Amino acid sequence: MAGIPPYISTYPRYVAGALVDAGVPRASIQYHTIDALREERGRWRDVEGADLMIYVGGMTVPGKYVGGTPAEPEEVRRLAWTAEGTTLMGGPVRFGVGEENAGAVETERDDLDYDFVAKGDIEAAAYDLVHGGLEGFGDRMRDNDEVGQWARKGAFVVEEHPNHPDYLICEMETSRGCPYRCSFCTEPLYGADPSFRSPEAVVGEVSALAEHGVRHFRLGRQADILAYGGDGEAPNPDALRALYSGVREAVPDLGTLHLDNMNPITIVRWPEQSREGIRIIAKHNTPGDTAAFGLESADPAVQKANNLNVTAEECFRAVKIVNEEAGWRPGGSGGAEQLPKLLPGINLVHGLQGERAETFEHNKRFLQRVYDAGLLLRRINIRQVMAFAGTEMSDTGAEIAHDHKKQFKRYKREVREEIDNPMLQRVAPPGTVLEDVHLEYHQDGKTFGRQLGTYPLLVGIPGERELGTTVDVAVTDHGYRSVTGVPYPLDVNSASMAELAAIPGLGRQRAGNILVDRPHDRVPEVAQLGAFATVRSSGGAD
Repeated sequence: MAGIPPYISTYPRYVAGALVDAGVPRASIQYHTIDALREERGRWRDVEGADLMIYVGGMTVPGKYVGGTPAEPEEVRRLAWTAEGTTLMGGPVRFGVGEENAGAVETERDDLDYDFVAKGDIEAAAYDLVHGGLEGFGDRMRDNDEVGQWARKGAFVVEEHPNHPDYLICEMETSRGCPYRCSFCTEPLYGADPSFRSPEAVVGEVSALAEHGVRHFRLGRQADILAYGGDGEAPNPDALRALYSGVREAVPDLGTLHLDNMNPITIVRWPEQSREGIRIIAKHNTPGDTAAFGLESADPAVQKANNLNVTAEECFRAVKIVNEEAGWRPGGSGGAEQLPKLLPGINLVHGLQGERAETFEHNKRFLQRVYDAGLLLRRINIRQVMAFAGTEMSDTGAEIAHDHKKQFKRYKREVREEIDNPMLQRVAPPGTVLEDVHLEYHQDGKTFGRQLGTYPLLVGIPGERELGTTVDVAVTDHGYRSVTGVPYPLDVNSASMAELAAIPGLGRQRAGNILVDRPHDRVPEVAQLGAFATVRSSGGAD
């Protein structure tokens, strides 16, 4: 469905499970996304009439959102004003609320007119509030046993998501907490020491979700996937093997299995164990996966001032190792190559303590070095810091980010032009096939869509095709962070002029000649068509 994000986090599922565990009948639990409330005004009657209205929201990473926008503070207040019953607020919003969903903002704790605000885990607060009555409310953290039980009991709520079942990816939590103490990060606020869910618990949740039609999963709730199941720092390949193979066994018709965070310092300190872990991930995941590396800054002065745990040199070595172990391309339909199995992404944060004019040059030199070495990065995420209460950055706030905003915008544009575009051409050269692109919206005579996964590419296709459907696409051209393409394989007897002309090197004149000479009983002898086209007979055979 256009406008609705194809994503459901752990929070609503855990909250639903906690409510069921506390005695609430499943049939009386309703789940609405903020985008669905925006599109269907009648849904607000459910908010108004609920005995308990729970808002789960907020964000810890700013950015632009394709297919949906997080609730703005005024919308969150409207929910509280509309609800006639008891109101409870929690989730990432517990870290604070800014004036807008953006970087370079300071946040503060604000109850936004809610009766209860969960400063601990929202699912624990929901359970305590229902099970113990209003006096049972507390700001506590749930444990792994509780979340394992609530995750399975709350899996049913995915069926109420507007994109269920085909265009929905479920975020999965494998651990929480982090042994490192970067100045701006909220992860240590979840716990000083990492706490891991067992492979059996995670796979059990995956199985429960699969029973409700889910086929797409993202292991995104952890500080470092390589450290899963170990001591919090060193890799544990056996735990990764049990986790990934278990997910594959639980969902034989798996559509997507991606991850999010991987700490480059782990790869540098334990290179052989990390290589084994990366190979395990690449064996079981699906193409186009991204391991987000938190370099944050390549400037040594900023690294020291913010307790960043990896240097630019160490991060470069980690990028190289991931490329070596997981940068291979699986074959798709017809033997065409897909995106690499797993590539690193680089996260850069600006506005940190100690930032100076030289910081921007340090970052650009690092990215240029990666490119010049012939290595691949799937994504470069450049953002300005959000200063949350409880982190060291709360003392500095967003003052540095504000001071450097003009330089930040110029530098970000230069990276997009000089690094992002040529890097994307290297990652997804013409002819690369993206399978199961979900078509989301029309604009300027084109249809745009994405695959499900971590940081999926935005794909533009000539012409207006039916929304809500999926199509395999062969890449023909590149933007900074998006691609254009044509349906794959492209039937030269039914392709439009725009589709044929989009094939690199073909041009409008040759495309016009192909149209004039139709029907063809074989692909015309034009070299540029080879990787893209086919001819289908009236019976549908190639």
